[in-house]
Formats: sequence, C-alpha cells, structure tokens
Amino acid sequence: MIEFDRVSKSFWTGKQRKVILDEASFRVELGRSVGILAPNGTGKTTIINMMAGLEKPDEGRISRTSRISFPLGFMGGVVNRHTGRENARYIARLYDLDPDYVEAFCRYLCDIKEYFDMAVGTYSQGMRARFSFALMLSLDFDIYLIDEGMPSTTDVQFNKRAGAVLRERLGKSTVVVVSHQSSTLEKFCRSAAVLRGGKLHMFETLEEAKRLYDYETQS
Repeated sequence: MIEFDRVSKSFWTGKQRKVILDEASFRVELGRSVGILAPNGTGKTTIINMMAGLEKPDEGRISRTSRISFPLGFMGGVVNRHTGRENARYIARLYDLDPDYVEAFCRYLCDIKEYFDMAVGTYSQGMRARFSFALMLSLDFDIYLIDEGMPSTTDVQFNKRAGAVLRERLGKSTVVVVSHQSSTLEKFCRSAAVLRGGKLHMFETLEEAKRLYDYETQS
C-alpha cells in the first residue's frame, strides 16, 4: 500500500510558486492498479518520485507498506563508471537477491552484447533505457511505478521480450501509471484519478476520470 496523508509539494520557478499537490490524501491499495491523468508540466513525475521515496513532500506524510519499484527508466541507483554487470550485481545485493540471477536476467533481456561489460556511461540513450528496464524487471515488486515521460526504446525484439515479462509481472502486481493520455492508462488499469489544481480526484472507473480530464483540457 501507498498512502498520501495531507501531502503538499510545490516548486519555485523563479517567477511564481508552482503547486504540484495541495494537502492531497489518497491511497493505492494492493490489487487495485490506478492511473493518474494530468497534462504535461503539472508534476506527474514528481508524484511518482514521491511514491518511490525519491522526493520528499513539503508537508504531510507518505506511508509505504509494500515493495515498491523505482520508476520505470529511473537510473539514479546506477553508477555510470561501473559496467552493466557490476551495476546489476550491486543492485541485486541491495535487494538481497542472487547476483548471478540478476546479472543473467539483465544480460539476456537487454541484449546489448559486449556493452554489458562496459561502463554504463558509454551507453547510448536506447541502451540505457533497455538496461534500466531490464534491471527493474529483474526485481520482484508488489507495486510497479510507470511514468510515461521516462526513456523508451525503439528496439522491437527488446520490446517483445520485455513486454512478455512485464505482463507476467503485472499479472500478480499492482501498477501506478501517470500519463497525459488516457489511452496509455487503458493498458494497465480500470480506475483512475485526475490531477487538478493540486488535488487528486479519484474515480472508480477510467471512463469517469476521462470525462473530467477531457472537459478540463478542452475548456
């Protein structure tokens, strides 16, 4: 479970204060995947980062009682000067997993050949995206966090392999996905929320959320 209790978050842009959340309270329950609809630039990535514990709220409390993934594509735990192999084994130890398994899984899934034994800092953006995605899928979480703005890959074979693993993982896990497009949410969840004026308006169905979101974006 992830619970936000009267959480507030804002940033100073240099000209004005941009409010992301204003005393927002909501809960993500295990077994109930949820999407968040919000226009670009309104703080979707910030909310996901707070769920993962990568950013702290200005006020309020965030509780986590489950194994929660880092956001899809997040590279914060990866050391650029270390190889893919070294990073995979390091992350495995952090999560108390078998380093041999995590290394083998990532090596197979991202399929970047000899680059796996080279420093991550030498990777192209596509290779970094494949490596980070493979690393996340090598770990077993209760809740997976997906941000549409995270790096993606155009490699067709990788997408097939990773997609199959992701579907297997999501079959027994909960997903939180943030997007500015309702079509993205349809792939993962049936219920959704709309970020509006610093508040998250939760709905039982995605269709209800879409109606409010479409009205807000078109008006």
